[in-house]
Amino acid sequence: MSARPTLYPLASLSQFHSTPSAQDSIPRHVEDDLRAYGCKLIHQAGILLNQKQVAVATAQILLQRFFYVSSLKQFGVADIGMGALYLSSKLEECPVRMRDLINVYDLLLQRAAHTVASASSSSLHHPAEFKYTPMSYFGNTFYDLKEALVVSEMQILKRLGFDVQVVLPYGTLVNYMRLLGLTSRNEAVSMAWGYLNDALQTPVYALYAVPTVVSAAILLTTRRLGISLPSSPENCWWELFDVEWEDLWSVCGYIMRLYRERTTAEQVEIMGLLSKKDLRQWLEGRIT
Repeated sequence: MSARPTLYPLASLSQFHSTPSAQDSIPRHVEDDLRAYGCKLIHQAGILLNQKQVAVATAQILLQRFFYVSSLKQFGVADIGMGALYLSSKLEECPVRMRDLINVYDLLLQRAAHTVASASSSSLHHPAEFKYTPMSYFGNTFYDLKEALVVSEMQILKRLGFDVQVVLPYGTLVNYMRLLGLTSRNEAVSMAWGYLNDALQTPVYALYAVPTVVSAAILLTTRRLGISLPSSPENCWWELFDVEWEDLWSVCGYIMRLYRERTTAEQVEIMGLLSKKDLRQWLEGRIT
């Protein structure tokens, strides 16, 4: 059995500066927030399905890669997230039943729709409690979601050229923390691990090599906990891992942007743009 390749695709400079969504006049902050929410849906679905973290993380990275070759105007972020999780479950040999995945996404999308409806009604300060209404076994909703799932999985494979190799950062983190003498600090290891998981909601795994992302998680952790590491110009710890400071600082910026405060209106706006139909209507409203 041959070893798995260690090389994996990253977005080109032209793809980064002009994404397909940007070419369709979707603002960059809306694109970033929709990508993040799509990854959050994958994470929530993974928890409800009791899916392995490797499959969930792989799905989030595949979603980020996909939207560097395709536009949010052509493919809804919720549909692609569902297809990515279904595909990654096969890749990581922990498959899920199609019906289970569809039921979970139906629940998550109903909850998002309820939040949007509550925010637009007069009962904003006293929203009605969300109650899930299961879909009919032979209803149109199931077959629509099933078709979206199958098409999304096919489009991910097609548009990524069947190159769905993903290298996860967790083993690299353990090696780097051991090399830097930080494995004895449980809080530091846990926090760095958390930053790596949060970074899955950003495009960094599609833009930078794993050593850069791991080094960024370590940098954020050491600064947060006040841990001193060699950082003088002639003796920088990140150079030990062949990481450039500019790339390291850029990844930190992507991660920290996740923690910025958002108003309720901003959060609800993103929840209302999960399908390509809703996003197209929103774009038309901006033009008119």
